[in-house]
Amino acid sequence: QVQLVESGGGLVQPGGSLRLSCVTSGFTFSDYAITWYRQAPGKEREPVAVISSRGSATNYADSVKGRFTISRDNAKATVYLQMNSLKPEDTAVYYCGTLGSWGRGTQVTVSS
Repeated sequence: QVQLVESGGGLVQPGGSLRLSCVTSGFTFSDYAITWYRQAPGKEREPVAVISSRGSATNYADSVKGRFTISRDNAKATVYLQMNSLKPEDTAVYYCGTLGSWGRGTQVTVSS
C-alpha cells in the first residue's frame, strides 16, 4: 500500500529556511510524479509544487515561485521541498501526495 511520511517542519522566523522530506514506500517511486500540498487553517488544501517521475520537470504555485525548490532522489524514494525566504503566509500543514494518497503532514509555522 502507498505510504508517505513527511518530516522537517517546525517554527521558523520570517526570512528563514526549512527543508521538508517525504519518504515513500509501497509503489514504484520512479514511475510517478509527486506533489507537495499545503493546507492553512480555514483554507482548502492547495498544491505547492510538483515534480515529474524522473525529476526533469517541475512546476510551482505562483505564491512560492523563486523561493521553494522541489527535488527527488529516486534511489531513496524520497522527495524534498527546500523552502527559503519563508513568509508568515507560508504557515500551513505540508503534505506530499501521489496516487490519491497523502501522508499525515508536517507543520510549518513562520512567525517572529
